[in-house]
Amino acid sequence: MSKNILIVDDEKSIVDILSFNLKKEGYEILSAYDGESALRLFRESRPDLILLDVMLPLLDGFEVCRRIRAEDGMTPIIMLTAREEETDKVFGLELGADDYVTKPFSIREVLARVKANTRRSAERDVTLAEGLVVDAERCDAFIGGRSAELTQREFELLSFMAASPGKVFSREDLMREVWRYSGFVGDVRAVDVAVRRLREKIEEDSGQPKYIMTKRGAGYYFEG
Repeated sequence: MSKNILIVDDEKSIVDILSFNLKKEGYEILSAYDGESALRLFRESRPDLILLDVMLPLLDGFEVCRRIRAEDGMTPIIMLTAREEETDKVFGLELGADDYVTKPFSIREVLARVKANTRRSAERDVTLAEGLVVDAERCDAFIGGRSAELTQREFELLSFMAASPGKVFSREDLMREVWRYSGFVGDVRAVDVAVRRLREKIEEDSGQPKYIMTKRGAGYYFEG
């Protein structure tokens, strides 16, 4: 079954070229040119992925991302940002975006990011670790019976690391295995932001974690 992608950008030329190339790959496309239309289409159609520009009329991309994440933690969101605006990238990730692509971008890169972010996790067993339950069926984690309300990326990151307790993964390892970037590695700051958000959701004290640990100079590992 074809996956639906919502493209949100106020530049029609960008929407057109993205639509053309994504349709060639078999995706079905929805398009919006402002933030309010994007929210309406999201609620009506529940797309499988959103390509979301930062600079939009009516509501900017950050506000659209924030509102979507308040309703839905699972739909992958890829932000489209200007290359010179480094703070936009981190801010978008902090709001719950799964990834970002900088303008001007190559179509090949966008297609690779879309493919990686629409590919769902394979089935995994439920993982238990000192009160932490990772539920593959619900794509969420539960602490003392309380949902952690993980995003898809956070769930995949936790599940991947929990499958190999004690094994240290570099940021580049995680970009390849969790973000699924083959042939290139994205900005590793995305890993740091995802880990920080994950800790805030599953750790009693994110400053002194007991599940997601840091190996100085090497990367992160799951303490089982």
